Amino acid sequence: MSKESPGITVSKKDDFSEWYTQVVLKAELADYAPVKGLIVLRPDGYAIWESIRETLDKKFKATGHKNAFLPVLIPESLLAKESDHFAGFTPEVFWVTHSGENEIGDKLALRPTSETLAYSMYSKWIQSWRDLPLKINFWNTALRAEIKATKPFLRTSEFLWQEGHTVHATKEEAEKEVLDILEIYKNTVEQELAIPVITGKKSDKEKFVGAVYTTTMESIMPDGKALQMGTSHFLGQNFSKPFEVKYLDKNNAETFAWQTSWGVSWRLIGAMIMVHGDDKGLVLPPRVAPIQVVIVPIYYNDKDADRVNTEADKVEKILKEKGLRVHVDRRDQLTPGFKYNEWEMRGVPLRIEIGPKDIDKNKVMYATRHIKQKLDLPMDKISSEIDGILQKIQDEMFEAAKKLLSEKTIKTSEYSEFRAAIESGNFVDAGWCGKKECEEKIKEDTMADIRVIPFDAQNSGKCVYCKGTSVTNAIFGRAY
Repeated sequence: MSKESPGITVSKKDDFSEWYTQVVLKAELADYAPVKGLIVLRPDGYAIWESIRETLDKKFKATGHKNAFLPVLIPESLLAKESDHFAGFTPEVFWVTHSGENEIGDKLALRPTSETLAYSMYSKWIQSWRDLPLKINFWNTALRAEIKATKPFLRTSEFLWQEGHTVHATKEEAEKEVLDILEIYKNTVEQELAIPVITGKKSDKEKFVGAVYTTTMESIMPDGKALQMGTSHFLGQNFSKPFEVKYLDKNNAETFAWQTSWGVSWRLIGAMIMVHGDDKGLVLPPRVAPIQVVIVPIYYNDKDADRVNTEADKVEKILKEKGLRVHVDRRDQLTPGFKYNEWEMRGVPLRIEIGPKDIDKNKVMYATRHIKQKLDLPMDKISSEIDGILQKIQDEMFEAAKKLLSEKTIKTSEYSEFRAAIESGNFVDAGWCGKKECEEKIKEDTMADIRVIPFDAQNSGKCVYCKGTSVTNAIFGRAY
């Protein structure tokens, strides 16, 4: 990566991977840590995560969920209780074997996910039907030994996420929870991050290990790869039985509970960078931008400085009173052009420029980051129109991302077209017979797997691979 230039030195189209890395580092969202596989989240990156977290947290609490905390260490004996689930994580587990120079006996895993730990506690806390539903969410980190190359926000050995774990008296209530959470995720990603998603189920081959089924939301990135944006799992009684999560029902009969688990991670930030960014750098949706509006005072002598700065202060006050996140760039040693480039690279949605001539005309100039449009705004209209301008930016960013998803989703029933579409970097909507053999052959042949079986999938009648009768259409794609 080029350290010499403060700007992005490669094109998104020509070298997507290098472009992404430069944007993350140069826009100061994150940096590589001294330990392989780990990253350090910088203030702007953390501010975006906080915004996502605050939105989800409100929605979780509004639907009766409570936050709690779990420790990071899990004994091996506990992990092995649900053997299928644990086997799925074994290659990724970090183990603690010593305390100082002494061996600790039962190995301790650094939490890859918290099902086993949470449910060993739930079995103690739940006695009666009166204790249900139990709806707990944990904001924490997970640690998984990353075998592939580190990619900030997308592939790291430790990542920020939330994981919800709920317990219900009935199957119907648990299944409703799974779908309710997926809808919360979908609305948050589409409305806050301006990224459209396709929701549906995973195939049995791709579902969460230990789940009865997994629901997912998937999106496609500009380089043609699929990104799983979040999942919500119906666990049935697959964990309640080995962990003895049971309760006495209203007839005093002992009954195993029904469970769900669900989560999203800071991978959402990676998706946002990839979907909206351009050759200048980051492009942030206004709702999650750490700075929504940057004000750049423009003057070239001391006489104008006081006048322009006074006006900048007035505009800042108006915007802050509206609850907006505003910054005034008062760095005298830098030219306006340098400042514009820097704030564009950092993705600030809206820039307001104020110079002596603007003050004379009782106006400001504003520039939108996403389409680089410059327009005048009368000074007395700032308060009444700025919210609408920011909302328009948010809406236009979502529409552009929807267009990308639509253009990169190809529907076909011919396998030769299927292969060509995958090779060109697309989602492919195609019929599937439901057999694992066909799914595996397609993966072997094209490196594409079933990303999602949409809830509203149309059945085209024939399996794209074997030409047998299809049970549904599915969206195929190559993943990161």
